[in-house]
Amino acid sequence: MAETQYIAALDQGTTGTRCILFDHQGHPVTWSYEEHRQIYPQPGWVEHDPLEIWEKTQKVIRQTLTQGNIQSGRIAAVGITNQRETTVVWDRRSGEPLYNAIVWQDTRTKAICDALAREGGQDRFREKVGLPLATYFAGPKFTWLLDNVPAVRQAADRGEALFGTIDSWIIWWLTGGPQGGTHITDVTNASRTMLMDLRTLNWDAEILEVMGIPGAMLPAIRPSSAARPYGFTRNEGPFGEIIPVTGDLGDQQAALVGQTCFSAGEAKNTYGTGCFLLLNTGSDVVPSERGLLTTVGYQLGEGPATYALEGSIAITGALVQWLRDNLGFFTRAPQIEDMARQVKDAGGMYIVPAFSGLFAPYWRSDARGVMVGLTRYITKQHICRAALESTAYQTRDVIEAMADDAEVALQTLKVDGGMVANDLLMQFQADILDAPVVRPTVTETTALGAAYAAGLAVGFWENLEVLRRNWDVDRTFEPQMESERRQALYRGWSKAVDRTLNWVDAE
Repeated sequence: MAETQYIAALDQGTTGTRCILFDHQGHPVTWSYEEHRQIYPQPGWVEHDPLEIWEKTQKVIRQTLTQGNIQSGRIAAVGITNQRETTVVWDRRSGEPLYNAIVWQDTRTKAICDALAREGGQDRFREKVGLPLATYFAGPKFTWLLDNVPAVRQAADRGEALFGTIDSWIIWWLTGGPQGGTHITDVTNASRTMLMDLRTLNWDAEILEVMGIPGAMLPAIRPSSAARPYGFTRNEGPFGEIIPVTGDLGDQQAALVGQTCFSAGEAKNTYGTGCFLLLNTGSDVVPSERGLLTTVGYQLGEGPATYALEGSIAITGALVQWLRDNLGFFTRAPQIEDMARQVKDAGGMYIVPAFSGLFAPYWRSDARGVMVGLTRYITKQHICRAALESTAYQTRDVIEAMADDAEVALQTLKVDGGMVANDLLMQFQADILDAPVVRPTVTETTALGAAYAAGLAVGFWENLEVLRRNWDVDRTFEPQMESERRQALYRGWSKAVDRTLNWVDAE
C-alpha cells in the first residue's frame, strides 16, 4: 500500500511563521510555529528582518517534519500564504536584503500617497486597481525604497534588485535563491500592490511610470493554484527533497479558499494581527462606494479570476499583543479572555486602536488610537474587555459598508484565525452584529487555503466539491443581546471613532 501523502502549507504571517501538513480530509497532522521580531525604528514605522523570516521558515519546516516523523517524500506539493503588502527588496546575486522589509502597517509612505493624490485624488488609480491611495499597499513602499535607500536605487539601476511581497521572497529562496530561484507572485498578492490591473491581471505600465518603479524588478504574476509549478524545492533546502511549489495566496484570500467560499455572496472574517472580511463577488469586479477594497479572491489554474470585496482592519490581535508586551497586563495572549470575563462589560469605555490610522471603511491615515469614557471605576479588566469589543465593533463597521455595496444583508458570518478561540469575543461579535457567527473545526483556514491551492494543482484534491465536504462546524454563536442595548453600544463606538480623527497634522 502506498504511504499516505500530505500537502505542506507555509503560513508566513505578521508576527510569525507556521508550517502545517494537511491530510486529504483537510485536517492538520503536524505543525510548528516561530515568532519573529517586530522592529519599530520610529513612530509609525514597522519593519521585519527578511533573513530572520527565511531562517524561521526553514526552522518550522524542519521541526514539522521531525515532530510528525514524516519523510519529505510523502509531501505532494507546497503552498505558500503570506502577510500581503509587506515589501522586500533584495540582491538577485547574493540574496541579501537591501533594506528591512517594510510591513503593511507602516505609515512612512503618507507623503508619497498625498503627493500622488494631488492629481486625481485618493481614488486616482481605483478604477484599475480597486484600491485607494493609502500607506497600506506595497506600491508606494517600493517608491519609498527607491527614493530613500541608495543601495536599492543603485541595485535597481544595475538590474540587480528584485522587488516583491513576502511570498515572492519565500518562493525565491525555496526554489534555489541565488542558484536559479523563481521570482513570481500570484494574482492575489499582486492585487495588493496598487500596480496590477484587476482586469488584465498584468502590471500596469502607466502606474509603474507614475510611481517610478522599474517593471523589470517585479515578479512574474501567476495563478494562485498552478498546474505548471512555480518551481521546485531543492534537495539541499529545508524539505530535503524536490517537491513542486504550486500554491500561492495572500493570507486573507487563502482564508477565503480555506473557508470554501467558492460561490458569489459567501463571506468570511479572519481574526489575526488585523481583521479582514472578504465577500466573494464571482467573476465581477465590483467597485466600492463605501471605502472597501476590490481585490482578486483567487485564480485556480488557467481559469478566470474570482474577485472579492474586502474590508481591512489594521489592529485587532495586535491590540492584544500591545496590552501584553507594552503594558504587561498578562503574559500570554489567551489570558485576556479570563481577565475580560471578570467584569460584566467594558464599564462605558471604548478603545479605538488606530495605531496606524484607520483602514476600512474610513481610510484615515491622520487618525491615532484613543481610549475614551475613562472614569475612576475602570480597571485593567475593563480595558481588556474593551480591547476585545473593539474588534467586534470594527467588524460591524466593515459589514455595514459591505452590505451597502453588495446590497445583501449578512445572514451568517464564517470566522477563522487565532482570535476565534476566544468565546467571549465570538459571542460579543454575534451580539453586536445581530447575526450568527460560525466557527469551523479547523480554524487555521489561512494555511488550509494555501494547502488547497497547492493540492488542487497536483490532483491531491479532485475538485472544489471535495473541499466543501471537508468543512465542518465547531460551534455557532447566536445573538443574545437586546436591540436597544446593541444600538446604544454601537452609537458609543461611533462617537469614539470620531475622537481619533485629525490627530496627525498635515505636513
